[in-house]
Amino acid sequence: MQYEIRGGAFPIVICQVADGERMITEKGSMVWMTPNFEMETQGGGLGKMFSKAFSGESMFQNIYTPHGAGMIAFGSSFPGKIVPIELSGGREFILQKSAFLASEAGVELSIHFNKKFGAGLFGGEGFIMQKVSGNGIVFAEIDGELVEYDLAQGQQMIIDTGYVAGFETSVSIDIQQVKGLKNKLLGGEGFFNTVLTGPGRIWLQTMPIPGVAGAIQPYIVTG
Repeated sequence: MQYEIRGGAFPIVICQVADGERMITEKGSMVWMTPNFEMETQGGGLGKMFSKAFSGESMFQNIYTPHGAGMIAFGSSFPGKIVPIELSGGREFILQKSAFLASEAGVELSIHFNKKFGAGLFGGEGFIMQKVSGNGIVFAEIDGELVEYDLAQGQQMIIDTGYVAGFETSVSIDIQQVKGLKNKLLGGEGFFNTVLTGPGRIWLQTMPIPGVAGAIQPYIVTG
């Protein structure tokens, strides 16, 4: 499979797929394709379907298989980036909910539970995130722009709620209280921040959807 990512704020990934190769999406994110693709919708078993629902994904997968070489494109659902992750040799990645866009058939999507109660309750990333593993390329959606850091052993990064897009499984996640009552009440940064501790690569995003929704909410007229 060969791919090309195009577009600015609303990117797409165009995949050139060989005969018999399969592409998987769980959001109905296909935007166009050549007519030689066959689509099949699968659930993957009751337990797996429920785990997908908890992780923020659809309970069903759309599997696209071409008869002969074909082209298929997947589009983002929010202004941001489409980022390719190449998985091999046991590499695994944890992503925010609903980050999964599409992948090759050798990639497995599963749920990841935050082991620490406080990180899930107050960290803004939720108890349940997504884990991608296996072999192949997976395409992830990032809200806004992407900033990457490689953390050394024990090195930490403190991140505001919602700005964590993903991290390698070697990275641990926790929370930290904002110090000082005045800072909590008047600082506008909330009561807690997320703390990521290395070693491993982390992905940060500049435009988390909840932040955008909160910013425009006062301007929405209801009635």
